Amino acid sequence: MDALLDGFTVVLEPKNLLYCFIGVVVGMLIGVLPGLGPAATIAILLPLTFGLEPVTAIILLAGIFYGAQYGGTITSVLLRLPGEASSVVTVFDGHALARQGRAGTALGIAAIGSFVGGTMSVVALSLVAPFVAAFALDFGPPEYTALALLGILLVSTISTGGKLKALVAAVLGLLLAVVGRDGFTSAERFTFGNLSLADGLDFVPIAMGLFGLGEILYNLEERHRAVSPPTTVANVWPSRADLRQASGAIGRGGVLGFVLGILPGGGAVLSSLAAYAVEKRRSRHPERFGHGAIEGVAAPETANNAAATSSFIPLLSLGLPANATMAVIFGALLIQGVTPGPQLVTEQPELFWGVINSMYLGNVLLLIMSIPLVGLFVRILRVRPAILAPITTLITLVGAYTVNNSVFDIGLVIVFGVIGYLMKKFGFDPGPLVLAFVLGSLLETSLRRSLLLFDGDPTGFLTRPISGTLFALFLAVALLPLGRAVARRRRSDQAPREPIER
Repeated sequence: MDALLDGFTVVLEPKNLLYCFIGVVVGMLIGVLPGLGPAATIAILLPLTFGLEPVTAIILLAGIFYGAQYGGTITSVLLRLPGEASSVVTVFDGHALARQGRAGTALGIAAIGSFVGGTMSVVALSLVAPFVAAFALDFGPPEYTALALLGILLVSTISTGGKLKALVAAVLGLLLAVVGRDGFTSAERFTFGNLSLADGLDFVPIAMGLFGLGEILYNLEERHRAVSPPTTVANVWPSRADLRQASGAIGRGGVLGFVLGILPGGGAVLSSLAAYAVEKRRSRHPERFGHGAIEGVAAPETANNAAATSSFIPLLSLGLPANATMAVIFGALLIQGVTPGPQLVTEQPELFWGVINSMYLGNVLLLIMSIPLVGLFVRILRVRPAILAPITTLITLVGAYTVNNSVFDIGLVIVFGVIGYLMKKFGFDPGPLVLAFVLGSLLETSLRRSLLLFDGDPTGFLTRPISGTLFALFLAVALLPLGRAVARRRRSDQAPREPIER
């Protein structure tokens, strides 16, 4: 409790308060603009955080992440254009309510649900994360090897693209992670005689290229059709009947979002989809969904904000990014000289509790600002992509150059921007690539140290309880699709066949 209270003293410093406010506002703005998501924005803004203290930088980036979850709701409700992937489900009933003249009610319920879900998740995060970190103190190289493998596999198999494409992207990320000098022998690998590659590929140009420039190029090609946004939003605060009707969905969405947000590959998108499906299945009148059911807005909006917060548990406690955005924040922590993991709670409690407690304040700011700023966000939607894209591209390239004052980094951003564009165009999710790249060095180092401990015997992983359990989970996840395919084939073979008439 002392560490928890000390965390509030860190958050209430004027500088940290200011950057928490800036992060939430920027996150909402990014959520409003269709196309640019929190991962792309955080990647673009990474160079701006280098001059900040680590706790201030992560408070800023965390605010962008959970602020974007609500910003995407505004375009989903008013324009039927999800500004953020986690707001796709909100389109179904949110826009239907807007057509009925109840846009304000939908936005009000979304704001309340977002606040409740985020706050529930922060409270649970405060209670759960220290215990997870204490448990993880027993981790050694074998456990980290199994954990990194399991994280990469889970994100690959639950990716938004096809499973095979996600695995290909993850393998590419692992290959990129071995570029540079070998950490054990100092031998150069895949450098092709280029001194700029001797120290390996930097995380910043890869993230800025894949998520920043790649998204910009893709969105310019897949430009949304022009829509005239509504000019007025009336009846902003929902009635008591609406609140009573949505209360159960908000509670269930908060719990579901918290649980799914912890899982690698879960996150806000999967949580919002699952919460919507649960509400529709348990409803006595499922036909209302898609035609203006208030629960269809409350549940996914609560779940995606709860998941956005709870995804910090594996990042801060285990050093395992649960999704692409967490992978970018993981890279930001490493750049700041902070190694996420079980030691973070004891070695840097001011950073650990400062980031967690900033989310209490951030959720209050979201609730206060979300409704009054709707008019401003609607005006921002009138800005053409042809104006925003060049400005964002210039910021990206200048930011990449300022990291190391290197023209080579600008070239890397352009190369990975083209790669990111092609991946999006052909249905590859760049998230598994970035996650595998971030975890690649941890996986290689832990694997080689483990084999040294076991005298080269790979069965040693199975002799330790934690690593053995994690490898069992790894095999279960890997073999699950094969088991499902065999089960489907057996059912089809056992199905009665109609006789052929002659």
